[in-house]
Amino acid sequence: MTELLDYADRVWRGEADTGFFHTGRLRKDGLHEIAEGVWMWPAFGNVYLFPTSDGLFSFDAGEKRTAKDLFAATRARTDAPLHTAVYSHGHLDHVFGTEPFDAEAAERGSRRPTVIAHENTPARFRRYAATAGYNTVINERQFQVPVRWPANYRYPDLTYRDTTTLRVGELDVLLRHGRGETDDATIAWLPDRRILCCGDFFIWSSPNAGNPQKVQRYAAEWAEALTWMASLGAELLLPGHGVPVVGAERVRAALTDTAEFLRTLHDQTVDAMNAGATLDEVVHGVTAPAELLAKPYLKPSYDEPEFVARNVWRLYGGWYDGNPANLKPARTADLSREIAALAGGSARLAARARELLAAGELRLAGHFAQLATDADPADTEAHRARAEVFEALEKAATSTMAKGVYSWAVAESRAALESAS
Repeated sequence: MTELLDYADRVWRGEADTGFFHTGRLRKDGLHEIAEGVWMWPAFGNVYLFPTSDGLFSFDAGEKRTAKDLFAATRARTDAPLHTAVYSHGHLDHVFGTEPFDAEAAERGSRRPTVIAHENTPARFRRYAATAGYNTVINERQFQVPVRWPANYRYPDLTYRDTTTLRVGELDVLLRHGRGETDDATIAWLPDRRILCCGDFFIWSSPNAGNPQKVQRYAAEWAEALTWMASLGAELLLPGHGVPVVGAERVRAALTDTAEFLRTLHDQTVDAMNAGATLDEVVHGVTAPAELLAKPYLKPSYDEPEFVARNVWRLYGGWYDGNPANLKPARTADLSREIAALAGGSARLAARARELLAAGELRLAGHFAQLATDADPADTEAHRARAEVFEALEKAATSTMAKGVYSWAVAESRAALESAS
């Protein structure tokens, strides 16, 4: 058993967490052979390479930051050309690794790799180019790192709609479309090898089905895709993020548990909507089963169940939340000033935020801290309280999504304090 597979086994058993994987240290050894004729590049977005008599078949292409490293690691293993690459979907961490292989093909005067993706992927790239500024802001907020959102992409050479089959050398591949985290997701099933490349349908975290800053996700169809995958009898599951899952029983459990997780959140939300609930009632009433949240691959470390419920609401119910005052609301600043006037000023709101923080009422404290700075953006004491409250919220949060938003708020208030000093 390789170091990577030994680590994957310990992660499955709950004896290790996925933190080590995301340090990038496993990449120091280059490509990892995780099964005969299966090489894994363990990056933020994983890449899987399959050598064939026609050249290399790649599922996913990785991100721009590690594209040169992926190329070097591949060339340390083989001089075979990259014949075909499939994008699991159009997110940036999955679509930029073919560039060095394209350049190599041009230098050699040979055909460049054929890139295949779902037919919605080109539209995604065009949308990304049109909203580059917005995507820069939300991804800096989400990940707390500087971002330069690209305007140019390696578009697929071939697209498909529902399913298609490929033969690369002696390798037979079925590609199937599914809607989940994105509307352009592709699953690859290698029936002769019993290998399933699932992209971001499985990521060693509760599914990214509710991201508050991104476009629509599709919880019910995601669950349907997972159920189909579980029926295949795969013996090796290769996820878009995190370690492989080895063994038919484990693969089936990972897929069916994730499907159940999504299905219960979806169904609870729809049932509440059908009963006339407001969004507030949905968000605070829908829960994920504790036994599923305890699974090492369903912990809410990236997304959260209540965000999934919000996304289901958005899909079926639009943006109206059931509160008539929010249909055509007053400006936030105007409402905040009125509340401050009733309370005795922004300083009183800030003081109440601190009282609530001390009492452990973090969500309420967040409301009062935000009201204070919205009522008087020049109030330095309000910004101090806001920074304290959202720093506490960030420390208490489990998901990347929540931590990013809360940290951004802390940075905003600290910047306001610096400019006032």
